[in-house]
Amino acid sequence: MRGQNLPLALEGALKLKEISYIHAEGYAAGEMKHGPIALIDEAVPVIVLAPHDDLFEKTLGNVEEVMARGGRVVMISDAAGVARLEDRLAFGIAVPRCDQPLLYAIPTQLLAYHVAVLKGTDVDQPRNLAKSVTVE
Repeated sequence: MRGQNLPLALEGALKLKEISYIHAEGYAAGEMKHGPIALIDEAVPVIVLAPHDDLFEKTLGNVEEVMARGGRVVMISDAAGVARLEDRLAFGIAVPRCDQPLLYAIPTQLLAYHVAVLKGTDVDQPRNLAKSVTVE
């Protein structure tokens, strides 16, 4: 993930933390070599937002580095993007090709929801979570 999708990666990571209680971090793909790469091994799933845009090839380079270290990659891209690495991905999620990054919020939030359901957490009443508008 690079560019304008960074806020969506941050939101997806936040949702994983809030409802499934899994530590997650959202960061720009270009920042991977500044720390996160040290954490990657067979036990670490990596969720990649990879819109098919002018930064797609650079993002694929980061995906290749994750795979070279044994990381399991869940890639969210359009059908052509997923097809590029389909046989090597842990899972590919294809979204319609679109210039609107907001489209990528849907699969990241659904992913967090389904992970939480599989873990058995209460997605309607997450523990220790309060709305900022109701708490001072």
